[in-house]
Amino acid sequence: MIKRVLRFLLKAFLIILLLCIALLYIFDYDYILKGVRVVYMTGHTTAYIDDHSYFDNRTIEKGNSTIAWPIHSEYNKIAATDRLNVINKKLGTVAFMIVKNDSIWYENYADGYSKNSKTNSFSMAKSIITALLGKAIMDGHIQSLDQPVGDFLPEFSDGLAAKTTVGDLSSMSSGLNWDESYTSPFSITARAYYDPNIRDVMLGLKVVDEPGKIYKYLSGSTQLLGMVIEKATERRLSTYLSESFWKPMGMQHEAIWQLDSKESGMEKAYCCIASNARDFARFGMLFKNKGIFAGEQLLPAEFTELAIKPRFDDAPMYGYGFWISNHLDKKIFVMRGILGQYVIGIPEDNIMIVRLGHNRGQFVVGESFTEDFFVYIEEAYKMLENAQ
Repeated sequence: MIKRVLRFLLKAFLIILLLCIALLYIFDYDYILKGVRVVYMTGHTTAYIDDHSYFDNRTIEKGNSTIAWPIHSEYNKIAATDRLNVINKKLGTVAFMIVKNDSIWYENYADGYSKNSKTNSFSMAKSIITALLGKAIMDGHIQSLDQPVGDFLPEFSDGLAAKTTVGDLSSMSSGLNWDESYTSPFSITARAYYDPNIRDVMLGLKVVDEPGKIYKYLSGSTQLLGMVIEKATERRLSTYLSESFWKPMGMQHEAIWQLDSKESGMEKAYCCIASNARDFARFGMLFKNKGIFAGEQLLPAEFTELAIKPRFDDAPMYGYGFWISNHLDKKIFVMRGILGQYVIGIPEDNIMIVRLGHNRGQFVVGESFTEDFFVYIEEAYKMLENAQ
C-alpha cells in the first residue's frame, strides 16, 4: 500500500514537473531552466562571482607587453583594522586593495583567491562600457554624447525613442520600459542574464518616458549602449575593449566577458567581465588621472571628468556609468557591482580602494550605498593615518 502511494506521488510529481517545463517553453520562459541549472543546482540562490564557467565567454586579449603595478615603499606594512577584518570576513571579501599615489599600498586575498583570480565584475562593467563610449567618440565612430540611438539602431527612430541619445543610455535616463528586478525569475533582468539572444530582448523594449530628463537605473540602458558601440565600431565589444584599453594599459592577464550564447555572440554589456582586482583597478586609475595611463592619453580628459560628476541635480549619486559619493566630504567616484564589487576613486587624495567578494551589506537609509561601502573607505583612511 505504501509503495503504491509512493509510486503514485512520484508519478504525479514527474507529470507536474514536465507540465511546468512545457509551460515555460510555451510562454517563452524557458531561459529560467538555465537559471535553475546555473544557480540552484550549484548550491546558490543568486548569481555569484564564479558563475562565468557556466556561460559562453569571449576572451579579452592582453598585449605582448605588460605594465607592472608599482609597489609602494610601505606595501603591506600596516595591518588591516579590526573593523575591516570583521566586515571582510562577514561578507566574504576575496580581494582588498588600497592604492596610494598610483602604487599598491595594501593588498590582501582570502578564501583561496589571489591577485590572478578571475571573478565576475557584475555592474562594474557599466563603467567600462562608458569608457568604451568615450573611446568610440574619441575615435570618431560616434559623434558625441548627444547622438541619437536611432542612428545605430533603427528600432529607436520613432516617437520618444527618437529623442534618446547615447548619453542618455550611459547616464541612466533612457526612459525604457525595463523592470530592474533581481528577485523575480520572470523579470526582464533575469531574462537578459540567461536568454540566448539578448539582442532580440533589447530590441523589444520601448521608450515610455521622456529620455534625458530623469535618472532611473536600468541595466537595459547599458546593454543597448553596448549594442550601439558594437554597431558604430563594427567590432565585438571584447575586441574593442582589448584594442582600446586591455592592450594599451598593459593588463597582466586576459579577461573574459560572458556572452548570451555562442550562437548569438553578444556580450552582456551591463555586467559580467571576469578579471582580477589589479586589472579592474586600472580603470579607476584611468578616470582618476583624467584619461591618462602610463603617459598616454587614452580618453579625453573632459570626458573622464564629466563621467564622474552628477548629470542631474536631483540625482547626485550618478554620472555617466559611475556612481558618486561625498562620504567624508570627499569627491568620490565608484565602479560598483551588485555583490559589493568596488573600485573607489578619491582623486583629491590620490587614493583608490578595490574590493571584490561574495556578498554586500544592507543599504543605509537615505543613501545609495550599502553599509560596507562606507566601512571600506573609513577603515582605509584609518590604515593610511596609522602609517604616518
